[in-house]
Amino acid sequence: MTCPPTYGMYSVSAQVNDIDIVKVPLDVDNGFHLQPDKVNAALSADPSIKLAYICSPGNPTANLIRKEDIQKVLEHPTWNGVVVVDEAYIDFAEEGSSLAEWVNEWPNLVVMQTLSKAFGLAGIRLGVAYSSPEITKLLNSLKAPYNISSPTSALASAALTGPSMAVMHSYREQIVAQRDRLVRELPQIPGVGRFLGGYDANFLLVQINDAEGRPSNVTALATYEAMAEKRGVVVRFRGKEYGCEGSLRITVGTEAEVTKFLWELRTVLAGLHSGVGIQSLRNEAKREDAAAAVVG
Repeated sequence: MTCPPTYGMYSVSAQVNDIDIVKVPLDVDNGFHLQPDKVNAALSADPSIKLAYICSPGNPTANLIRKEDIQKVLEHPTWNGVVVVDEAYIDFAEEGSSLAEWVNEWPNLVVMQTLSKAFGLAGIRLGVAYSSPEITKLLNSLKAPYNISSPTSALASAALTGPSMAVMHSYREQIVAQRDRLVRELPQIPGVGRFLGGYDANFLLVQINDAEGRPSNVTALATYEAMAEKRGVVVRFRGKEYGCEGSLRITVGTEAEVTKFLWELRTVLAGLHSGVGIQSLRNEAKREDAAAAVVG
């Protein structure tokens, strides 16, 4: 079971393994919160469901799932399956948001985390699953032998030392500060609509409006393409996902990157709304080089 809009690899992995998926959408009219009563009804109706994936903070929604809603699913009286909470972005949420300690209380809970996000170590492809001893034993019996290489193990161990953790916390504070800046400054750009979801990850989900002020997939896609192809800034178009019409997922960067992003977004939206062509930075650079050659 998945709860869209959510991380796309759940479906990809299921398809690769010829597994059917039951979908119970998040509440798009209420901040993309989990709908535990509907989840439990689906679990009761289909005993073949063995895993329920819940992404918290959500991707692309950037919001934490309420703990009490997850607890309702864990307390299902008859379903004999495992709740998997994906906490890939948990380091960007408030302290105490993780459910990792809950595995000591709930034997049907698995909590997944990763070094790919806040630690910036996506290249080593390493994460962790917190679970009960019974599930841990099962996972260890399924995994490939020597599935973690010596370089990966060494880098992960180094990342979890005191000094490295201090570096991670410092970078996290900078990202959170720039996230707060985007929340303040994005609404000041004409054509930027409302935020969808929450503010608990290192990205934001925001709607892009057309010239009439309505959320528009056409305008959002054109913005995404112009930003990437002509202005050298990459965001992610998410308008085709459930409840995300006209939206872009914007990753929070450094102060300089956020400054550039805000400027380029303002430029692109102004061009799209006015019908004026959007200049390519590459063409501008060529003209500047040509002018400099003439002056020289």
